[in-house]
Amino acid sequence: MSALKRVVVFDYGFGNVRSAERALARVGADVEITRDFDKAMNADGLLVPGVGAFAACMQGLRAARGDWVIDRRLSGGRPVMGICVGMQILFARGIEHGVEAEGLDEWPGTVEPLQAEIVPHMGWNTVDAPAGSELFAGLDADARFYFVHSYAVHDWQLETNNPLIEAPRITWSTHGKPFVAAVENGALWATQFHPEKSGDAGAQLLTNWIGTL
Repeated sequence: MSALKRVVVFDYGFGNVRSAERALARVGADVEITRDFDKAMNADGLLVPGVGAFAACMQGLRAARGDWVIDRRLSGGRPVMGICVGMQILFARGIEHGVEAEGLDEWPGTVEPLQAEIVPHMGWNTVDAPAGSELFAGLDADARFYFVHSYAVHDWQLETNNPLIEAPRITWSTHGKPFVAAVENGALWATQFHPEKSGDAGAQLLTNWIGTL
């Protein structure tokens, strides 16, 4: 019997760490909530949650040296997954209430207010996953996921011109205007929705991620 995959839920003060822990344990991972540097670096997978304002999350992440942990893990091809604001901070910048804050700049692009009549976008929604997606493998096209957000990335800006490098797989959803709902980019995956709150569909998605570790 293979050993359980070790996953650290990075605790920097801005995420639903307990619900993420329960969801990962449900799908068979050995989970620990911590900001310990060595444990975060050595885990099979690092999950970065996020709830709240972009700038505040970035401040908390930097205070916990999470920015450095994420960068070092990705430099070594070690899997990282961001959820909700934990996905948003992977982009270059975020604009909230007219104030711009720098993100981790793993991907170019700006997190901006949703362009919709009703904000926040709260509740269940379908997504449009690309062909060959590993993250959404085994899920029906009409599977629904739970969103709670007022900001999103509406334009994917990263261009991959090298035929030897696999282009990122981008999943979209729509609330008013289409926005990026998930990204699969080498060792770095992320979702705007909350898989840990998305029932069986979310459990399948987390199982798919664990299966790549």
